[in-house]
Amino acid sequence: MVQCFARIPKAVLAVLALSLPGTGLAQEDFYKGKNITLVIGDPPGGGADTYARLFMQHLPRFLPGQPAAIVQNMPGASSVVAANFAYKTAPKDGTLLVMPQAAAVFARMFGNQSAAYEPDEFQWIGNLDQATGTCSAWKGSGLTSFEDLLNKPILLAAVAPSGVASEYPRALNALYGTRIKVIHGYVGTGNIVIAMQNGEIQGSCAFMVSALKSAFRTHYENGNLTPVLQAARRDPELKGVPHILDFARNDEEREVMRLISDRDVMARSIAFPPGVPITRVALMRRAFDSVMKDAAFLEGAAKANLPILPNTGAEIEALVREMIKAPASVLARARAALEFGATENVDLTSLAGAVTKASADSIELKGADGAAKSVKLSAGATSILLAGAAGAIDQLKVGMNCTLRYGADNVAQVVTCR
Repeated sequence: MVQCFARIPKAVLAVLALSLPGTGLAQEDFYKGKNITLVIGDPPGGGADTYARLFMQHLPRFLPGQPAAIVQNMPGASSVVAANFAYKTAPKDGTLLVMPQAAAVFARMFGNQSAAYEPDEFQWIGNLDQATGTCSAWKGSGLTSFEDLLNKPILLAAVAPSGVASEYPRALNALYGTRIKVIHGYVGTGNIVIAMQNGEIQGSCAFMVSALKSAFRTHYENGNLTPVLQAARRDPELKGVPHILDFARNDEEREVMRLISDRDVMARSIAFPPGVPITRVALMRRAFDSVMKDAAFLEGAAKANLPILPNTGAEIEALVREMIKAPASVLARARAALEFGATENVDLTSLAGAVTKASADSIELKGADGAAKSVKLSAGATSILLAGAAGAIDQLKVGMNCTLRYGADNVAQVVTCR
């Protein structure tokens, strides 16, 4: 009998279990009076946060016992921190869900050893939106097209190396020969937008279409924030915006870039950690599917301008299995494209003020507090932006108002002056 059941898929076993006498009551007894928490790997205020809070507002109505819903933000390492927490520390009883960034799901597969989990170890509940990623530029930044990425140095912002905002540009550099410099260390897409407004950077690959239409709708609709490249699912509304696969020169290059970019399709996915009883996985999947069809949920999504194009848990499970079966040669080339160099700074410090000294190898700024700080300049490592255009070190003059970001070696990675 054990051997017979061993050949039955887990999902089928779960459905059978739910149909047994008393099982439904047991599930209701479990959730009644409890809290169910959704941990998000992003800071508050972005697209993922908006999706998660709307989903959790409606989920309890479709669970026996109607537990209380809690949303917890746990940003860090482009949500690897949240995924590690769910995998290693969180309760495995069905009271905790996790929504990691798609890049974090496959982080270990792509060589990030800080990820303690494998993609297929999570128990996938569903995906709220089959996402389209974009590399978007700020108006007046000098970045208006993919050709600009090829023809001149461009500064794009990212949170950490483990997210697509860093991985897309590095893959474009490695495979297509673009000239992008990624500036890391921004805390969330909201801070990236502020850095764009301040002229610190020219754009970022951090913006999904759903986020452009919701959290950053005003900037998107007034033309301040414009996609120059799309990835993952092709969005029919982005007419004239090239897709990241359009520039592949051969089949292998196309497969490599697809492996890197198609992860974004499942970017709004929700999962249980491993070890949750299969009956509760099936119960949560049914609740998720019910929420996706619920009139009140869909009305709320429409008001928040959130696209809803869901996948079932089984569909996300299948996508994950397909991704991890990539040919060794394709995975090796993808990992090489995303290899993070030792010279690339992640932890950068910001400094703003008026230039009090400027030379060929250093710059001194006096901040609002009256304190002066001197930072080294390097022709090879420091990028200069003057009024949104690429500049040179010898153009930095006393009296300019500038913002810069520098690393532990006290060398400026970027200096931006207006």
